[in-house]
Amino acid sequence: MATDVKELMAKVGKIRILTNRLIDDQLAGDYHSTFKGQGVEFDEVRPYIAGDDVRTIDWNVTARTGVPYIKRYSEERELTILFLVDVSGSQSYGSRSRSKMELAAEVTALLALTAIRNQDKIGLVLFSDKIVKYIPPRKGRDSVMRLVREVLAAEDEAKGGTDVEGVLKFLNGVQKRRAVVFLVSDFLASTAPSTKHPAPSTSVASPRAGTSAEGAQAPSTSFERLLRATARHHDMICVPVSDPAEGELPDVGLVELEDSETGELMLVDTSSAKVRKAFAAKAESDREELTKFFRKTGIDTLDIATDKPYIDGVRALFKRRARKR
Repeated sequence: MATDVKELMAKVGKIRILTNRLIDDQLAGDYHSTFKGQGVEFDEVRPYIAGDDVRTIDWNVTARTGVPYIKRYSEERELTILFLVDVSGSQSYGSRSRSKMELAAEVTALLALTAIRNQDKIGLVLFSDKIVKYIPPRKGRDSVMRLVREVLAAEDEAKGGTDVEGVLKFLNGVQKRRAVVFLVSDFLASTAPSTKHPAPSTSVASPRAGTSAEGAQAPSTSFERLLRATARHHDMICVPVSDPAEGELPDVGLVELEDSETGELMLVDTSSAKVRKAFAAKAESDREELTKFFRKTGIDTLDIATDKPYIDGVRALFKRRARKR
């Protein structure tokens, strides 16, 4: 965890170097062709040339000058990109060299830097079971590094459940114009267990995180309605973040598990093969349930994991979306 400013800035610098290396002309081009502007806007008038579409003639200017003029339009390219990043307790977990929060910061940096190269604006909302911070959309490379700093700094205070429904309501309240929205979260329930040693969370939230102690419920109808409504107004992309250890329990005997989002404790016998098998099966079932839910709603996804490179997934997302256009 970033325990002081020096360590935090070192992490930010490392992410900046890493993501800059990943961005090439191909990735920037794929981004440009994938995320279009809001339409066209008037650019200028110029004299008519044989072969021009007569429907573009500006009759007012033509009448005033006595010479045929046409209107020229250009694509309204500028986009607003918003990152909704989950900073709840379970996001601080990581069994590899980085936590889910650090991975979220890396992917946010990559996407944000790509957006800035295309002259788009970027903004950030950090959330848990409440809105932690909102940074309105702005242009410039400095904006990218600020977003990364804010995500990493939030890891020190990561706590609480995951209220995805709440952050979508907030988004719809503050962002009236259409935006491209990346929702970055592990989508884990507030009761998802993690150990004090530590061990992982596993239960997928009903993404508002209103679940029983036994595990996840199916995504709520109200959440599905809200997600669909948000996707009609904004270009939504969900980014599920995972860690490989979330689907397994180590064979270390009796372990006291602590819910990373509520602090609730429970004693589990991890030496039991039956317990470990049930744990793995439930984790796999939850992942499949989340995948089916997003497929059902038609929301694009970018799955990322702490033990895998994410650049191939980003490229695949861009190409997949470009084919749909």
